Amino acid sequence: MIFRTKVNIPQAPFSIEPMERMLFVGSCFADNMGKRFREEQFQTVINPYGVMYNPASILHTVEHFFTVSPSLDSEEKKETQPFNVAVLTLGTNHVYIEKATGKIVDNCQKRPQNLFDERELSVEECADLLRKTIHLLREKNPQINIILTLSPIRYAKYGYHESQLSKATLLLSIEHVIRETPQSPDGGAAGELCYFPAYELVLDELRDYRFYQSDMLHPSPQAVDYIYERFADTFFSKATHCFIREWQPIKKALAHRPFNPDSDEYKDFIKKTQEKLRCFSKKYPNFAG
Repeated sequence: MIFRTKVNIPQAPFSIEPMERMLFVGSCFADNMGKRFREEQFQTVINPYGVMYNPASILHTVEHFFTVSPSLDSEEKKETQPFNVAVLTLGTNHVYIEKATGKIVDNCQKRPQNLFDERELSVEECADLLRKTIHLLREKNPQINIILTLSPIRYAKYGYHESQLSKATLLLSIEHVIRETPQSPDGGAAGELCYFPAYELVLDELRDYRFYQSDMLHPSPQAVDYIYERFADTFFSKATHCFIREWQPIKKALAHRPFNPDSDEYKDFIKKTQEKLRCFSKKYPNFAG
C-alpha cells in the first residue's frame, strides 16, 4: 500500500557543480535554502538587502546589487561578479505602494500603514517583472541558469483562500515566462530557465502538520532538509554529490565541541581533522574553507 503521493521531478537540463557561485533572492524560504548551500561550501549570496516576497522587490534586489558604486573596495566589487546559478523564490503578489511617490517599496520600515496602499499584481505584471529580472541576470552572464520557485509558506494575514489566489497568480506568471523560453541579450545561447516545485513538495507530498513549525505556516527544518535533498537529486552533478560526501565528515569534525579541549585525545583529533582538511583543500583548489 502507498500512503502518500510523490511529486515527480524530471532531471534538470543542467547540473550544479561543486562550490558553484549562486544567488538566492526571495522569501524567507530562499534564506533557508541558501544557508544550506552555504554550509556545503557553495559560493552563495543570499538576499543581500533582506527578505523579498514579491516579484517587484526581487527585481529591485537584482537592480541594486549590480549597481556597483565606484567607492566599493575590491572585496565588495568581487561580490557583484556574475553568478552561474540564480534561485528566485516568489512568495506573494501583494505589494505596498508609497502614496507620496507612487512607487512599490520593498520594506515599509515600520512607518504608519496609512502612508501606503496595498495592491495585488496581475499575472502579466508579475510575468513582466520576472522577465526584467531574468534580462538583468543574463546581461551579466548570458549563460546563467535560473531556477524559479514558489515559497510553500502560507500567508495567513491575507486569509487562506486569498493566499492560494496569490500563489496561483505567481504560478501562472512563472509558467508564462518559462514557456516563452527567453534568449540571451546578444542572441547567443542562453542558460536554462526552469521551475522547481518546492511549493508542491510541501502541499502535495509532505501534507502533514508534523512538517510545519509551531505556527503551522512555515515548513519545519525537516521539511526544508527534504526539499534540499530533492533539489540536490534534481540539479547536482555527480562531482557535486561526491564533493559533499567527502566534505560532510570534515564539516562534522570541525563543528565538534569537546568536553575537555586540553585532553591529548582531542588534540590528536584536531591534528587528524586538520590533515583531512589539508588533503581536501589540495584535491579541491577552489575550496575556501
